Amino acid sequence: MMTGRVNPAARLDDQGITGLRNVYYNLLEPDLMEQAVIRAEGRIGNGGTFLVSTGQYTGRSPKDKFVVRSPSVEDSIWWENNQPMSPQAFDQLHADMLNHMKGRDCFVQDLIGGADAGNHLDVRVITEFAWHSLFARTMLRRPERADLDTFKAEFTVINCPSFKADPARHGCRTDTVIALNFEQKLILIANTEYAGEIKKSVFSTLNYILPGRGIMAMHCSANHAIDNPVDTAIFFGLSGTGKTTLSADPSRTLIGDDEHGWSDNGTFNFEGGCYAKTINLSQEAEPEIYATTTKFATIIENMVYDEETRELDFEDDRLTANMRCAYPLHYISNASETAIGGHPKNIIMLTCDAFGVLPPIARLTPAQAMYHFLSGFTSKVAGTERGITEPEPTFSTCFGAPFMPRRPEVYGNLLREKIATHGSTCWLVNTGWTGGAYGTGKRMPIKATRGLLTAALDGSLASGEFRKDPNFGFDVPISVHDVDNALLDPRGTWSDTAAYDAQAQKLVQMFADNFGQYQAYIDDDVKAVAIG
Repeated sequence: MMTGRVNPAARLDDQGITGLRNVYYNLLEPDLMEQAVIRAEGRIGNGGTFLVSTGQYTGRSPKDKFVVRSPSVEDSIWWENNQPMSPQAFDQLHADMLNHMKGRDCFVQDLIGGADAGNHLDVRVITEFAWHSLFARTMLRRPERADLDTFKAEFTVINCPSFKADPARHGCRTDTVIALNFEQKLILIANTEYAGEIKKSVFSTLNYILPGRGIMAMHCSANHAIDNPVDTAIFFGLSGTGKTTLSADPSRTLIGDDEHGWSDNGTFNFEGGCYAKTINLSQEAEPEIYATTTKFATIIENMVYDEETRELDFEDDRLTANMRCAYPLHYISNASETAIGGHPKNIIMLTCDAFGVLPPIARLTPAQAMYHFLSGFTSKVAGTERGITEPEPTFSTCFGAPFMPRRPEVYGNLLREKIATHGSTCWLVNTGWTGGAYGTGKRMPIKATRGLLTAALDGSLASGEFRKDPNFGFDVPISVHDVDNALLDPRGTWSDTAAYDAQAQKLVQMFADNFGQYQAYIDDDVKAVAIG
């Protein structure tokens, strides 16, 4: 049986997918939630939210992600960072997944990645679970209903959590697999219920396609001044560094919270929704995001709740520290209707420094910006990936290495060119620890971070007095209005300054050791600011 809105010329059997029982095309939110409840995939929460647990996997499985090593991409994929899968293994995986799906129901959403009409990707997402279809519909951009009659997918995602891969047969690592085939324009996801794999696979695809068109693909959030898209800011950072929280500023218009492109036209969101972490979320600190947790069709993922009242517990992380909510962008009152902004006036690189060494904000020269972008220093926070239970210092190039199919220099050079063309000011912001390392110090106060960002974005910070950081060479402000100036000197926040100095030298050496891999690919101006 077929139900829902579908282009007759784009049926699944045209893609070799046959023998299914029921196919539900492009259902809207009420029908998807109804189907999800009927199938016992989750429960209805307060305000009409959907409460779901993703079972064994509550975060991404980066070690189970593969790129098919086909001739057309052989020379353009960063193979040191992307695990290869043979075309033969992928074809076997594809055939076995389709055979497994026979006699089962599936849900289809025809969606868009990218708000720039000339630089978007039409994506068909096929899922086994109704709530995964709801997630895809929430997180990607939704075409006008009339446009579905002529929709033609450029890429297809097939997500089948009940299928277990066979490493010997399918060329993968475990029975969980995420496989991207750029030549066949097909993505396969198996044996994981974590919905984030859907959006990140589309993000990875755009990260491969867009740089070939001279468009910078970015793991960042973005906003702009109200009624002034020319004053756009972007916020690079890995999960847990504050991209979603800091971009959701009520005094600015939100473009998006996670994934964007920077074309000759300006900044544009890839997505139509937000995927916010909810651990310790409070109504006082983040009222807009908090309000979405009781709005219709918001997906509440891996949160503990009262079985009778369905009240959410924002502090109980027994399921995972990576508890999240997924909601459409328009649930944020100051969200952009177009999801498009101008060329970034300010570029913020967010880092979560578990060493407690970096200042809360520093101004970067273009060469320093390139250095810190390629370094991508931060700390993986608990729950974002399987096995991470406490902050783990890491270097994730371009602030998003798991999603970068091409070599880092491709993205770094694009960023440098665009900064040079449009005169963006770059800032490094530490949302990690102060007064000591993780376990001794405390997390940087969000109020202070917001105050520093406000001063950076309104231009007042740039006109103040700065000092040269002795460890990293960037400029650090000496005082900022309405911010505790003691925070601006991280060494002074430690009770044992000798311990700080030792920790700082350790971090400096880590930067130097990591950056050695890029020495052959960078210009002399970046080499000049390289530490070590």
